[in-house]
This record gives sequence, C-alpha cells and structure tokens, in this order.
Amino acid sequence: MATTTPVSVTHITAAQDEVVRTSMARKALALLRIGYGLTFLWAFFDKLLALGYATGWNQAQTSLDRFGSAAWYHGGSPTYGFLSSVNPNNWFHGAYTSMAGATWADWLFMLGLLGIGISLTFGVAMRIGGAAACAMYVLMWAASFPLVNNPVIDDHVLGAISAVVLALTLAGDTWGFGRWWSRIELVRTHPALR
Repeated sequence: MATTTPVSVTHITAAQDEVVRTSMARKALALLRIGYGLTFLWAFFDKLLALGYATGWNQAQTSLDRFGSAAWYHGGSPTYGFLSSVNPNNWFHGAYTSMAGATWADWLFMLGLLGIGISLTFGVAMRIGGAAACAMYVLMWAASFPLVNNPVIDDHVLGAISAVVLALTLAGDTWGFGRWWSRIELVRTHPALR
C-alpha cells in the first residue's frame, strides 16, 4: 500500500511562487478569480430569486416580475429559457432542447453555479471548481452555435480558458482561503481537491 507524504505549508508557498513569480501577477489572478466567482454566484441568485437582470423579465422584455414565477424557488426553470432557444441549426439542438426545463438539469445547473461560485470566490477546491467552470462554459459554448461574431471563439471559450488558468496557478492562495484549504488533511492526501 502506497503512503502519501503530506505537503508542508512552506512547500505550498514555494510552489505558488514557482508557478506565478510576482506578487502583482498573483493579485491580478486573484482579482480575476473573484470576478468570475462573483459572476457565478450572481447568476445563481438571479435565477434562484428572479432578481430581474437575466431572470424575471417576460418574453417580450416589457415588464419585470422580481421574485415572481420565473424564480427557481417559485417553480421557474433556470435552464428552460437558454436551452429551449438553441438555434435549430446547432448540431446538438435536439439534445439541448430535450434537457430544457428538466428537473435534473435545473438542479445540476444550479448546484454547478453555486459550487463554482463558492470555489472561485473563496479560492477553495480550485481544481474541481475550475474543471466544473470549464465544463459549464464549454457546454454553453456548444449550445451557442452557430456563433454570431466569430466562427469559433466567444466569451464562453475565454471563460473556460480562464477557469483552467485559475485552477493551475493556485489563484485561491492570494486573497482567498486556498492556503488554509490546502492544510486540511483530506485535501493534503487527495491533491485533486486542492
């Protein structure tokens, strides 16, 4: 049976310095991480409560019903609007529209938004949060085809790349709880949780 050698705090700090060499770069990555994290948390709360930014407007965009029937807690579907409007020319049109409004898709999407938002905002479980954010962005990118402004790249691709960079650069250690998280025994023995 193989044994796992715990990683010392000094080793973690040295590892971060090796990955990102300057304090300014670490701070810039922390700002990017927090910005993306708050974006995911905002999307979660907007869909949960129908705060009126992306959720709560009627189909004609003429009236607003904050905290109304579009809110997930009132039975609204956080996936229906986006997935039901996938372009018919999209290769995955049938797959995406069949998921629109499904209870399992709504729960998975909302738990994903919340988990990614917490992970990125607070800098914990960055590898899992970054991988989940990348997967969510790639799925939303595929649902957006054909793209309007560029044949391949849009903000979803940039979000996916950013999530990977944040996960690989220990971005949770600066202005986050990443160093504290890395000291937890379970995380030390299972580095994928880092």
